[in-house]
Parts: sequence; structure tokens; C-alpha cells
Amino acid sequence: MMEPGRHTEQVSGSSSNGSSDTTARSSAATPPYEVGVFDSDGLQLYYEIHGHGPRVLVFMHGILMDSNMNRRLANDLAAKGNRVILFDLPGHGLSEKPQRASAHRMDTYAEHVVALLDHLGIDKAVVGGVSLGGNVSLLVAALAPERVQALVIEMPVLEWAVPAAAITFIPMLLAVHFARPLVRRAASVVRRLPRTGNGPVDSVMNTLSNDPIETAAVLHGILAGPIAPTVDQRSAMEMPAMVIGHEVDRIHPFHDAEQLARRLPGGKLVQANSLLELRMHPERLTGEIAQFLDDVWDSRAHRDLKVG
Repeated sequence: MMEPGRHTEQVSGSSSNGSSDTTARSSAATPPYEVGVFDSDGLQLYYEIHGHGPRVLVFMHGILMDSNMNRRLANDLAAKGNRVILFDLPGHGLSEKPQRASAHRMDTYAEHVVALLDHLGIDKAVVGGVSLGGNVSLLVAALAPERVQALVIEMPVLEWAVPAAAITFIPMLLAVHFARPLVRRAASVVRRLPRTGNGPVDSVMNTLSNDPIETAAVLHGILAGPIAPTVDQRSAMEMPAMVIGHEVDRIHPFHDAEQLARRLPGGKLVQANSLLELRMHPERLTGEIAQFLDDVWDSRAHRDLKVG
């Protein structure tokens, strides 16, 4: 049964310059999941629902990426009895792409996640994501801890990552500003290419299809606002948390993942074998996440029985 105000089945969209990106951004086949768009603070934001039931995980993508990168994970976790909601943050994927930097602060993104829960009538969910999505999840836990059953944080970007992130994203910001015509032509070419049906690859292609003004707004907003809760706020987060990190990545240093898992009272650290393990060889990590979700929801059911 669909809830009032939710739009389903339509996965096409248009970029801010009016050109259709239906072919570029939708998958090759009819999606075997529910999709929707809702209004949050005047923005039309896109989400997908994989699976059914009360065990909800909201999971978000990395910076400039989209829900394509997490679709296999969503399908696999849905097959294990979870309802997985993939959410395209503003400026990403099929969500609206405002061209003002203030719309892309991470703390503003966190407010949209809470609005998504309100829209879907979800009282409490496990919230998580990769990189940007993981940091936004931490900000959701700081903003509305009563709505967060647990956290799944993959490759957080915290204090040790700041130099590498600056070295990576500031040149990107300069490029989309000062080489805008060239970037726009390249994006136009990529936008016309057929998608592969491989979620992570298609997510990268969609990133390369973005208009440079939209990309600049995202980078400006993220660099201008807070990227994570304070250390004291993290130490006060009492919900269970799985933190996934890996070595040999300066933007997502393993030390950040270690420190976060140690700082969170309910933190659990899981080491990935590589940056791409969860996307290319996901069986082990998907099993770890599925077991964590089982434990989280089973412990809640046990507490509810005791209270009853």
C-alpha cells in the first residue's frame, strides 16, 4: 500500500539546465524496487525502497555520487529481511540540484534525512552511508538521536582526512570554476553514453555528467559547513555503531575509522580489505552488516518485550 504524497515508478529526471537525463541516470531495466520523491524545505528529493518490514536502514552515497553505488548492498540486505532506503542527497543523483552553496552544508543534509523519516512515517531507523553519507549519518545522530536505532558508517572523513580532502577537492572546485566550458562539454558527452547496469560504474558516470555549476555548489557547501559532530557529541552517542574502514586511502584514513569506533560508546570496528571490497566483492562485509542489523533489531525487540 502506497502512502499519500509518494510518487512511484517514475525514475527519470532533468538537470537544472533543462536537459533530460532519463537515459543517463536510470538503470537499464525496470527497477524492481519502489521509488519516490518528496518535498523537503522546497527541494524535491529522490529515494528508493528495497524490501519490506519494520527493520529500516537508511543508507547514503559518497560525495558527488548517487544511489547507484549502493544498490547491490540494498538488494542483498533486503533479501535478509531488511527494508533499505537509499537516499539521493540534494545536488546528487535524481534529487533536485540547487545551485546555492548553503543548500549543501552537511548539517542541512542531516535535516533532510530526518524529513525523509517523517515523510515515510518511520519513527526510528538504522542510519548509515559511505564517506559523505557516513558523516551525514553522524550529524543525524547528533541532531535527532531519538530517531537513530544504530549507525553504519563506512569510510568516515574526520580530522586525519582534512589535508588529503583539501588537496583533492580544492583543485576540483577550481576546475569547475575556471574550466567550466570544457567541463560542461565533457559532461554533455558522458551524459549521452548508455549506462552499464553496474551500479558503482554508473554512479561514477553520473558524477561526470553533472553540470559544473551544480558540482561547484556541492563542493562549496560541504567545505563551508561542519563535516561531523564534535568529539564531545560523538562521545555522547549511545546507539550501537558499526564503523568500516580500510588502509591505503588518504581521504578515508583508517585512523579516522579506528578513532571513531573507539570514541563511540557502542562502536564496533570492521576492517575492509580495500576501498572497493563492499562494491566489488561484497559477500564478507555484507554478511557483517546483516549480522549487525540482526543484533540491533533483535536487541530492541527483546527490550520491548521486557517493557511490555
